[in-house]
Amino acid sequence: MIELARDIVIGLALGFGGLFYVVGALGLVRMPDMFTRLHAASVMETVGAGLLVIGMMAAAGLSLVTAKLAIILLILLFSGPVAAHALANAALTAGVKPLLAEDRTEGRMKRQAAGRGASAGKAGAAGAARRRGGAKARPGGKGGRPSKR
Repeated sequence: MIELARDIVIGLALGFGGLFYVVGALGLVRMPDMFTRLHAASVMETVGAGLLVIGMMAAAGLSLVTAKLAIILLILLFSGPVAAHALANAALTAGVKPLLAEDRTEGRMKRQAAGRGASAGKAGAAGAARRRGGAKARPGGKGGRPSKR
């Protein structure tokens, strides 16, 4: 009975890991810009490889191989998202713009100006408190976000 449950866990982990790789590969081909392709690749690498390694750990049983696979899994889980973030940040720094179906910044600015935006309520209240002298202003004498230098 335990062998059957173990075989089911192994099959599910390997099957879903392979499925994440197939879906991620389709995402790499079908997605329109670099950032969505990077998202598909990072999910494929983190979740797909993680499930495959978990399936291999279940198949290996308790042994030195399982400990080595656990170390590999930890390295994959920590390095994959960091590498994806570094690539996205480098692309943004290089001037690559994300492809959006619509420009959403104009609508958000109008809502904030009218005071109806979800984040405008918090920002508006904090700004009003600063103007009344109830909250400390940020260092540098200016409220709001610090300027990029």
